[in-house]
Amino acid sequence: MLTIESNVNLKPFNTFGLEATAKDMVRLRDESELPELLRYISTYPGRVLFIGGGSNLLFTNDLDGLLVKVETKGIKLLDEDDDYAYVRAEAGEVWDDLVQYCIERGYGGIENLSLIPGTVGSSPIQNIGAYGVELKDSFFMLEAVSVRTGEIREFCKDECQFDYRYSIFKGELKGAYLILSVILRLSKKPVLNVSYGAIEEEIKRLNLPLNIKSISKAVISIRNNKLPDPKDLGSAGSFFKNPVLDANKFETMLAEYPDIRYFKAGEKYKLAAGWLIESCGFKGYRQGDAGVYSKQALVLVNYGHATGHQIKALADHIIASVHEKYGITLEPEVNIL
Repeated sequence: MLTIESNVNLKPFNTFGLEATAKDMVRLRDESELPELLRYISTYPGRVLFIGGGSNLLFTNDLDGLLVKVETKGIKLLDEDDDYAYVRAEAGEVWDDLVQYCIERGYGGIENLSLIPGTVGSSPIQNIGAYGVELKDSFFMLEAVSVRTGEIREFCKDECQFDYRYSIFKGELKGAYLILSVILRLSKKPVLNVSYGAIEEEIKRLNLPLNIKSISKAVISIRNNKLPDPKDLGSAGSFFKNPVLDANKFETMLAEYPDIRYFKAGEKYKLAAGWLIESCGFKGYRQGDAGVYSKQALVLVNYGHATGHQIKALADHIIASVHEKYGITLEPEVNIL
């Protein structure tokens, strides 16, 4: 039986720790509640927003509508062969709990994605990625339900249209489907990826053997050193995407700014957005309680009483400054509401 809550304070449900209110809220704890939920949504007169961990949201206003918090739980091994394990996780599972479940069983492919905040159901929406790995690299399929018709269908990798921090669920199907579960295909003979960032150096510093468990520990150590814990300092992790340039534009940039930080991405080049922001003088910058984290310029933070409007104003100021200096327009990775 669903319970509808009204005038809900959203501060506990967004990692920025912003004060906002939802007109109504319901928690989906089990798939058996789906029919009732969909019937309620079909007659609901306002906006409907689905969230998981609230780690990729910036509330700039109250939500004059219904917030559906997905809290379904469960992780299980569906199938395996000599090379791969197929693991299914419910949408409400904490992403890092799934990562650690797989690592403990020797299933490789998502260890570089350790400690990314949020839930499993949110992970395909923006094709989460870190340290040279993206969700799509281990993705097999997902199950989702049409909010309009109630039809449950499967989406394979190609149907999801994955790209850098993008999927069809951020494009033409935005808001049309609620993701119910994700199935990953993980390697039982992992190919280790330690080339990105300082993973290899961190493994050596920690004096660990080279395996997926060590990669996870190194990534967690690096993330803890450069990213704030939302329990102590509100944030949504990386606020901006890394700009992607074609070869011609990149060569022009490199000629003008030879010390620019970048990495190859297929035939294109990703510039380090954090470096661009820092080079414009924003690292550690603060406007009231809205600020740029002192250890990582890619992260915007709430020092206690910032509003969503104040954080967005700071983001807009950063975007304008980077564009003025480099002619590059940064895009937010965070969903601004």
